[in-house]
Amino acid sequence: MTYIAKYKTLQMSGLKKYSNKTKAAFILLIVMVIILFNNFNTLHNSKKTNEDINAIFNDRLVVEHYIFQYANELHSIKANAIKTQLNDTQKIEAIAIALGNIQNIDILYLKTVLTPREKSFFKSFLASCTAIKEQNRNKNWIQIANSSNQALEILAKLSNLQIKEGKFKLDHATAIHNGNNSLGELEIALLVILTGITTYLLLTKKNKIKVKIPEAPSLN
Repeated sequence: MTYIAKYKTLQMSGLKKYSNKTKAAFILLIVMVIILFNNFNTLHNSKKTNEDINAIFNDRLVVEHYIFQYANELHSIKANAIKTQLNDTQKIEAIAIALGNIQNIDILYLKTVLTPREKSFFKSFLASCTAIKEQNRNKNWIQIANSSNQALEILAKLSNLQIKEGKFKLDHATAIHNGNNSLGELEIALLVILTGITTYLLLTKKNKIKVKIPEAPSLN
């Protein structure tokens, strides 16, 4: 008998030593490890989904509310600048109050997470507000109206970015949710297969090899 043949013989004899219960336990261990890994992955994905949902609310919906407040103040500034019923002093005071409200919103807006494009647009918006402040001192009402229109156009671009970024976060959260569903279906399939295999192994009796010992020869 060659070395390879001896090795195969030893290997086969080693496999025969394991009972069906041992095989079932081994399969159970493998499947449980896979399910445990999937659970860790699902928890990690759930954390990402929660982050996306928080980002949609804190950095998109809340910011959209700030943009709405900005727009109201700018419309107020523009209306006061072109009002013929107000004198210069009244216009300066009314516009200064609106600019103060805008500065208060700035503090809240800058606490949110801004993309590079948002930062660029917001920088231009702040520049327009600074220009309005200077024009208010110089009583340049026509320029204030024009600067207000420019600032409103920038706000429209910022609002469009909120929609795009919010949709991106929503799509990402949806993809993660679908992935978690797929992992859940995989776990169910593994459990069904596990149940079938373990039931088969536990119910199948191992064939015992009967060795017939020959009878001693009769002396008669």
